[in-house]
Amino acid sequence: MLNDLLLTLPITIATVWVLVLILCEAFVHNANLTRWLTAIGFAGIIASIFLIPSPEGYAYGTMLRTGTFTNFSNFIFAVSGLLVVSISDKYLEEEEINFGEYYIILFISTIGMMLMGSAANLSVIFIGLETMSVALYTLAGMLRKDVRSNEAAMKYFLLGSFATGFFLYGIALIYGATGELALPRIAASLQTNGVSTLFWIGLSLLMIGFLFKVSAVPFHQWTPDVYEGSPTTAAAFMSTGSKAAAFSSLIIVLSNISIALPNNAVLQTAFAYIAVATMAVGNITALTQDNLKRMLAYSSIAHAGYMLVGIAAGSNEGYSGVLYYALIYTLMNVGAFGVIAVLERHRTLTNASDYAGLFKQHPLLAGLMAVFMFSLAGLPPFGGFVGKYKVFAAAVEADLTWLAIVGVLASVVSVYYYLRVVIFMFMRDPEPAPQANANATGSFALVAIAVIVFLMGIFPTEVLKLADNAMKVALK
Repeated sequence: MLNDLLLTLPITIATVWVLVLILCEAFVHNANLTRWLTAIGFAGIIASIFLIPSPEGYAYGTMLRTGTFTNFSNFIFAVSGLLVVSISDKYLEEEEINFGEYYIILFISTIGMMLMGSAANLSVIFIGLETMSVALYTLAGMLRKDVRSNEAAMKYFLLGSFATGFFLYGIALIYGATGELALPRIAASLQTNGVSTLFWIGLSLLMIGFLFKVSAVPFHQWTPDVYEGSPTTAAAFMSTGSKAAAFSSLIIVLSNISIALPNNAVLQTAFAYIAVATMAVGNITALTQDNLKRMLAYSSIAHAGYMLVGIAAGSNEGYSGVLYYALIYTLMNVGAFGVIAVLERHRTLTNASDYAGLFKQHPLLAGLMAVFMFSLAGLPPFGGFVGKYKVFAAAVEADLTWLAIVGVLASVVSVYYYLRVVIFMFMRDPEPAPQANANATGSFALVAIAVIVFLMGIFPTEVLKLADNAMKVALK
């Protein structure tokens, strides 16, 4: 047991620390203290990933996986949480919801993400999924006096519950077909006994649950309403951390099961067409959005499509490309939502036209937002370009050149609505100046994100090597 606790040290730290946060909030009831303790907790998770060696293997039998892939995924989740905490306090004060519970719920959601990214058993994936999801439903409704926030939480909860039903039923059918829940043993059972129709039905239902969480078409309808109605910083977290968790878990499932399937062409074709639909719907609908949060929501759908291109490739290169993409997307999307949170006032100043002349009033914020928009559009020399190149190159290597071409064309379409924001900020006459609402911590975090996004576009090699190595080891 002690050895298992050490092998899964990041999850162990997170689990113990959330109890500290709960007790602290219960007895001290100081939101600022809870915020700093939450930040320390995320920093401790990141430190444990780098300082404590985690050999490749399993912990708690075959319930959790340890090693490079797990560490890479946990790093993404912890970074997402730490960045969101750093930009949240002033926004929460402005919206009068600066409660310590916000940070605790965010931390609990991260534990669910870590379980999903570490799972080697379908039951653990389900536990992680529900831990993450229930916490996100609560975060979406934190603006309790706002009808849109209540609506967002209710929509997310109801639709998420239906998706969870599909997911759980899929697990039940896979167990019925193989008699196993551990992913390695499911693969062994398929290799021994063959793939039955019951298994294919179960796998299809399982995929519906994953596709809902990544906002893939046709399971995307909840995304714009939930992002718009949720607190902006909560939307930043659910658009990045939860998406990264779902993709990490999806990669774990597919990398285990696909080796036992007699023909992967069915899965490859299905994911390819879903990727096309997701990129098309996300980008085309984003063109018509003036509200920046809704635009970023449809943009999030489109980016899920780009990552599904790597999933469709079904190779080491494709999966590692998705890991890299999840990291860079987390950084640039948290940055974009962070700038919105700095300028937003009681649910106003969220339209692109509200940013007219921002460069003349707040040049730093305008410059940061421009970096995030350029990177989201996939323009060099920013990290978003490298992420798209990686997944599209994997598609070409997998003889899916047509899919890579569709992805490039979809990315070209996205340039219009991203540059529209930049044009308003730099080339339009200024409106009455909005007051920037950021402290030193939030401003430093946004600047740091922008610098990292730029550096990951100029010097991506080391991060790409880590992602490649994570997948090479995971596929052994």
